[in-house]
Amino acid sequence: MCGIAGIFNRKERPRPDVETLTRMAASLHHRGPDEFGVYRDEALGLAHARLSIIDVASGQQPLTTVRETTYIAFNGEIFNYIELRAQLSSLGARFRTESDTEVIVAAYEQWGEDAFARFNGQFAIALWDTAKKKLLLARDWAGIRPLYLAEHDGRVYFASEVKAIFSANLELPRSLDPAGISQTFCFWSIVPPTSVFSGIRELEPGHLRIYEGGEVSDRAFFEHEFPIDPSMGFSGSVEDAADAVRETLKEATRLRMLRADVPVGSYLSGGLDSSLAASFGLEAKGASFQTFSLRFEDAEYDETGFQREMVSRLGTEHSEIVVSRDDIAEVFSDVIWFAERPLLRTAPAPLFLLSRLVREKGIKVVLTGEGADEVFAGYDLFREAKVRRFWARQPNSELRPQLLDRLYPYLARSPVKQRALSRRFFGRDLEKSLSPGFSHGMRWSGAKALQRMFTGDLKQSLRAFDPEAELLDRLPEKFSSWDVLAQDQYLEMRTLLAGYLLSSQGDRMLMGNSVEGRFPFLDVNVLRLAHSLPAHYKLRVLDEKHVLKRASEGLVPASILKRKKQPYRAPDALAFVGKSQGFIDELLAPAAVKDAGIFEPRAIEVLWTKCKKRAADGQFSNVDNMGLVGAISTQILHNQFIARAPDPRHTITLTTLIDRCA
Repeated sequence: MCGIAGIFNRKERPRPDVETLTRMAASLHHRGPDEFGVYRDEALGLAHARLSIIDVASGQQPLTTVRETTYIAFNGEIFNYIELRAQLSSLGARFRTESDTEVIVAAYEQWGEDAFARFNGQFAIALWDTAKKKLLLARDWAGIRPLYLAEHDGRVYFASEVKAIFSANLELPRSLDPAGISQTFCFWSIVPPTSVFSGIRELEPGHLRIYEGGEVSDRAFFEHEFPIDPSMGFSGSVEDAADAVRETLKEATRLRMLRADVPVGSYLSGGLDSSLAASFGLEAKGASFQTFSLRFEDAEYDETGFQREMVSRLGTEHSEIVVSRDDIAEVFSDVIWFAERPLLRTAPAPLFLLSRLVREKGIKVVLTGEGADEVFAGYDLFREAKVRRFWARQPNSELRPQLLDRLYPYLARSPVKQRALSRRFFGRDLEKSLSPGFSHGMRWSGAKALQRMFTGDLKQSLRAFDPEAELLDRLPEKFSSWDVLAQDQYLEMRTLLAGYLLSSQGDRMLMGNSVEGRFPFLDVNVLRLAHSLPAHYKLRVLDEKHVLKRASEGLVPASILKRKKQPYRAPDALAFVGKSQGFIDELLAPAAVKDAGIFEPRAIEVLWTKCKKRAADGQFSNVDNMGLVGAISTQILHNQFIARAPDPRHTITLTTLIDRCA
């Protein structure tokens, strides 16, 4: 993985200067500590900070091909680059390196904009066609790798992270975007192209942005395709589907293990997804390799027993880290610095600590199980929606809502443990069971309730903005023709996958410690196969990821296959009521809250006082948990990026960068 940045002159402007490009790269040194490079001409400047993974010796960037008419800065990996290279060579392409980066440029020179649909990988790309004076920005289908852009004073600034854009032009206005804040306190994340910063946009996953001849355009090179007619999808039995899933996922993992010139390790959470990825990873390598696990002092979140059972089965060289509440609070400011957005959960913090352990053990690349729940329908949210739709067909039934008892078994304070309360809670809006967004509406409304803490001015600015309506207005044309599970899966991928799981918990926490994550479940071939499967192969009655469990038989212990679903979680509000309490008192003081201008000081004071009082019994509601973490993270974000007071640990001088990359 790497960090990329650049400046493009849309109007007559001076050539981008080396010092500015170097400053942008310096802000991304955590993404690419190994090497540094710059390309510039009269119209464009590219900067690249490299974490060398493939073709360590000769894969430096920015890079061009033999013809020297196309230049590229690339963050990511193209896992099918060897196959593409062979195809391009047969068509007359010549290569000077063994890198996947050069294959991207050659593919563009051969196929133009259609090349991007041929890439199976995880990427953010800036490609400059000097002959056509054409700049292309591209991002992988899942949004694994980030790419931001801003236009200011006749120039386009783009980079892997927002901090690089801010470092390029200190006169760029800085404020938090009301729409981005509203989306966060609704979907738990922003939804591209919105960002949380005013004037800065995030390139949508699976999209190209093209600047050419004074014009700018956007086009999708990837679209989700679910069968409209069941006869158009996978036609085999569930056993056939399990075999196909096993082989496709095995190949996806093999590519991610072997297409690296450095050792690859694997996360082990104790769940099915990471266990299967590690099993295939070990098989691909043919020898033991390193695995890494996260443990918690709080038993409610700990999965040590399952982790160690899988380690025993694989015989890996295993490392683990135990995380306490105080550990979470201690690194939370670092987490926000790298995440660059408010968070409603603390879950990214332990993953940041885990990636630090990975780097300390000398590993640059890890496999993870992210994406399996979205692709194969693993979340309780999908089960909840199925139960509620079933109930909605007979809303007066006394038997159908009893299925609610099977939801959320992992929660110590599960909403289904009080039957009367759960029926009132989950029985809301059943008449909307066939409407778009039904599956997610309760989650969204719960988070949206926190907007009552916003200032009057912010509420006023958002009067005409409805994040749910905006999202649902932009659904694909074929959305209504998909089965309801496909609709639910799409919404999860469109909102939480790219904006939170792959960003705040994924790329940002890994790259904060210069570690690359690889995600076999998000391989494009795995995705297309999963999308083609009948809904009941993925969610069989209420058995989530049914076909994936079948595909895992013999590879994962039966205890893991049969265990109750337990998504990854971490202590939230409780993490801040302890050693960090003095810092939080200062951060949430009325004057500090008023200065940031997002929340009403009195609302935050009441919430913080309430949480401190409830610390002894830990009986925080879900809303209070999200509210406190959201307020703390937003205040930190304001201090770091708007008030311009970043932690000096995250700065690096130009001289240091040049010396390091010389």
